[in-house]
Amino acid sequence: MATLRDIRTRITSVKSTKQITNAMKMVSAAKLRRATDAAVSARPWQETLTVTLQRIASGAASGTGGEVQHPLLEARPAVRNVLLVVISSDRGLCGGFNGTLLRQTDAWIKSQTALGRKVSIRTFGKKSRDFFRVRSVAVDEARIEVISARFQTEVAALAEFMVNGFVSGEYDECVVAYNQFKNTLTQVPTYEKVLPLTIDASASATSGAGAIDYIYEPKGGAILETLLPLYLRTLLLQCFLETEAGEHASRMTAMDNATRNATDLIKSLTLDYNRGRQAAITKELIEIVSGAEAL
Repeated sequence: MATLRDIRTRITSVKSTKQITNAMKMVSAAKLRRATDAAVSARPWQETLTVTLQRIASGAASGTGGEVQHPLLEARPAVRNVLLVVISSDRGLCGGFNGTLLRQTDAWIKSQTALGRKVSIRTFGKKSRDFFRVRSVAVDEARIEVISARFQTEVAALAEFMVNGFVSGEYDECVVAYNQFKNTLTQVPTYEKVLPLTIDASASATSGAGAIDYIYEPKGGAILETLLPLYLRTLLLQCFLETEAGEHASRMTAMDNATRNATDLIKSLTLDYNRGRQAAITKELIEIVSGAEAL
């Protein structure tokens, strides 16, 4: 049975832990606001660019009498080599944010291997790097400590690598595994195929701004040469922004739960301490009364 000193020591320890978890929750809450604003504000840009590409592709396709042609839109008849980019966090203490994604990614890789496909892996974040390292899975390149200020640089380099590998035929598909930010409590593991790009040339708006007929200079095909790589970078940047927002949301939620649990544990330990102290006092009183009666 724990002594009063042991219980008092544990109460002090739990209080210290509670202060740490509460501080981490406050820090994550502050970072979450900025990360959420960045992720949410980028979505309309991506949607608008998608609509613009569809409109341009539709015009280019009608001008050529068929589907628009571009190397980044070319779907391979047989997929043999797949590039998988896994985006996780560098730090833990964020609940199942990394674990859920990485376990599902491991299962996804096995399913692709079962289809006879070779999966090449590039990781962003220490957690994904360590996950594959422990399982002795070969990783082509592991990037760590990728802060938000470097997202643009990292995305530009990654997009260039993907385009070169896809156009040269080294990769038949490029897939990004990341956590899509839904809300503070929900982050969904997502596997998005970014290459070949999918642009529905037949999609067109029937009302509003989408019904306007634009004249493009130069021609649609030439514009696509510039916009398609930009669209790829936009998709990749959105994956990084969603991951950052999801990480801070998961950590804030996890630290909030830890703080609540610490509070409950302190109450329970304090109750045990008071009961033990009361029992000790009662025992001493009984011993004093018994001694007095014996005299």
